[in-house]
Amino acid sequence: DAGSSVEEMEFNWDEYLEDTGATAAPHGSFKHVDTSLQNGFAPGMKLEVAVKSDQNTYWVATIITTCGQLLLLRYDGYGEDRKADFWCDILTADLHPIGWCQQNKKILKVPEGIKDKIPDQEEFLQRVLKGACSAPANLLEGLHRGKNPLDLIAPGSRLELQNPRDSLEAWIVTVVENVGGRLKLRYEGLEDLDKFDQWLFYLDPFLHQVGWAAQHGYSLQPPSAIRSLRSEADWQEILKKVKEEEEESSVPTDLFKDKPVIGVHSFSEGMKLEAVDPMAPFVISPATVLKVFNDKYFMIEIDDLRAERASSQRYVCHLNSAGIFPVQWSLKNGLHLSPPPGYPGQDFDWADYLKQCGAEAAPQSCFPLLTSDHGFKENMKLEAVNPVDPEEVCIATVTKLKDSYLWLQLEGSKKPVPECIVSVESMNIFPVGWCETNGYQLRPPRKAIVNKQKKIAVVQPEKQILSSRTVHDGLKNQELNSSDSVVINGKYCCPKIYFNHRCFSGPYLNKGRIAELPQSVGPGNCVLVLKEVLTLLINAAYKPSRVLRELQLDEEAAWHGHGETLKAKYKGKSYRATVEVVRTADRVADFCRKTCIKLECCPNLFGPQMVLDKCSENCSVLTKTKYTHYYGKRKNKRIGRPPGGHSNLEVAMKKPNKRRKRRKHFFVHKKKRSSTSVDNTPAGSPQGSGAEEEDDQDESELSHSLAQDRDKRKRKLRTFSFSDDENKPPSPKDIKMEVAEKLQLDSNPLEWSVADVVRFLKSTDCAPLARIFLDQEIDGQALLLLTLPTVQECMDLKLGPAIKLCHHIERVKLAFYQQFAN
Repeated sequence: DAGSSVEEMEFNWDEYLEDTGATAAPHGSFKHVDTSLQNGFAPGMKLEVAVKSDQNTYWVATIITTCGQLLLLRYDGYGEDRKADFWCDILTADLHPIGWCQQNKKILKVPEGIKDKIPDQEEFLQRVLKGACSAPANLLEGLHRGKNPLDLIAPGSRLELQNPRDSLEAWIVTVVENVGGRLKLRYEGLEDLDKFDQWLFYLDPFLHQVGWAAQHGYSLQPPSAIRSLRSEADWQEILKKVKEEEEESSVPTDLFKDKPVIGVHSFSEGMKLEAVDPMAPFVISPATVLKVFNDKYFMIEIDDLRAERASSQRYVCHLNSAGIFPVQWSLKNGLHLSPPPGYPGQDFDWADYLKQCGAEAAPQSCFPLLTSDHGFKENMKLEAVNPVDPEEVCIATVTKLKDSYLWLQLEGSKKPVPECIVSVESMNIFPVGWCETNGYQLRPPRKAIVNKQKKIAVVQPEKQILSSRTVHDGLKNQELNSSDSVVINGKYCCPKIYFNHRCFSGPYLNKGRIAELPQSVGPGNCVLVLKEVLTLLINAAYKPSRVLRELQLDEEAAWHGHGETLKAKYKGKSYRATVEVVRTADRVADFCRKTCIKLECCPNLFGPQMVLDKCSENCSVLTKTKYTHYYGKRKNKRIGRPPGGHSNLEVAMKKPNKRRKRRKHFFVHKKKRSSTSVDNTPAGSPQGSGAEEEDDQDESELSHSLAQDRDKRKRKLRTFSFSDDENKPPSPKDIKMEVAEKLQLDSNPLEWSVADVVRFLKSTDCAPLARIFLDQEIDGQALLLLTLPTVQECMDLKLGPAIKLCHHIERVKLAFYQQFAN
């Protein structure tokens, strides 16, 4: 079309979701992807670990959480105390299964930190190891050590695949490619002939390890589609070669332990039902049970009444096969049932059809129960395999839902395809970002979106914000040691983040919306997982803009992680801010805990640990007032140095408004522009700024105190002495006396340490308050920023003592201005 242009830029999911106003399907809805990321270790497993302080001794530790080749461990004896938790790299750490020390005559010795808690070592070990599950020995030692089980299915590995037309037959297939568990398979004996290649997820019920057919009494022979390509002698020679090379190309049997179990069906030959052809899942059609192989497998044929039909659509099913429904299912759900080709007329009626065919409908009891509890909603986006061309993975939009089935509209396919009908448990659908994480080409939208209803004016911070893909690629190519990063095949992995709905949600987050959040997010790329978690929290807030502001990155703070731009909408206005997220798994737990405290909610509200029964913080018994005292800003809002250990105090005092302006660059209200205007400004360049929401009274204490300092200087730096009596105004005598007692400083208070501040306070009548300054690490720079409101809020002081303290602070400020300020 003349008015559109082909999308040439690299596809970016974040921008696309914003442009379309859509949301991504939750990661937790793709169970097969979740399973593929497991490393064989599970929380609760025990193992023997070398004690850090004495490498010649070992102690029993429990796995707290896993992330790729990293394990988060806790020595047994620490109970619920997480302070001593530590990460271990399976490839490099001295880790062994339970019993290894005894077999190898190594010493088991209680670590020093818990020696007092365990008076009897032997009795303690007997108690904690009773009924314990040891970490798998094959994953801690030998060739498979530290490897993700999924990575063991390498190109060249061999498997057995059941015949889709005859389930009692199977043939060997070779893995050509492994993309995140999605395997490109080629029949053994076809060498470079890719015409019959198939793509299947490794958990597919029809895929097995070599030797499965012989163990279960199935015949091992090539399917009829390829049998004529070789002589019978050639096929037998191929089979002999495979058996000789079985050890070299075999895949561990426990890799398939998470495959769905096939149950016993109750279908009979001739029964009628409704079905979706898996090779062309676009319509629901009448179908017949053509053949029953055994109590697990049966064959379905899509009905076709034409006498001249050249071929039939038939395929093998089992009890849990997707796309089979009882008669009248379409009618009950308001869906169109496509009449069989050759059926007279368009108005299909099941009663007449069954009578004409002399057949019976398969009873409801033959079909598995369908569920609507899956997390998908209309207009959600995901990635899906094109059923017409399995090489393609396309952007997909959920257009309709019925029970356990989705109707997906694929975008960007080489040839347009109708809406596809897929099960929510299909292994051909994937979460947003799956292709990017696994280095596979996602088909982008065919045309650029030029018809936007509104344009957004965006002001980016001065630092360049890189896209998730750019950061991911940059990290992937960087050499990092295992102590500060988690690398799995070049990919950075974050453990699963749980939302613990029972925990206290604090003043900012809406408990009802928190309860609607998914149970977990991830695992996956740290930046992407944490960004999704924070986005969910922002959307679950009473005031999303306020939570976004609480989370935003301090522009002057040191960047220890990666800056991500997050967005919030509130009262029809859009906001964005740069938020820092960590990029390595070993820092995720601390990041989540600190973010919870920043939002004044329970430190366990979200994080890599699931709260099962009772929260370790006992947050349920605290009132909001008490809770805020323990975890809220009263205790945690430090008024010492800002994060990063530096300050721009001098610049801020000279130009107090500059900081506020920069903040608007950091937290921006996006203005609406006319739908006809096109935004041609390069990304990252300033286009304008909007005001923050007027009714949000969230100005920082720093700006407030600087404004008060400026007002004081305008008043000729006057100072007053106040009485301890809150209601008694200062007398003229007190004022004159205090003006006469000017403070003379020996050193610049900007250079005072915490100890210097404490020493000064102890020389005044506010000496009892010195302990607060020591605990909150208030140095000279922070002292000069203190004001009466700040002191009252952060130190929890009554008005009288607060006024007395501020009197001495004002004396220091006055002396600073007179002696040291230029």
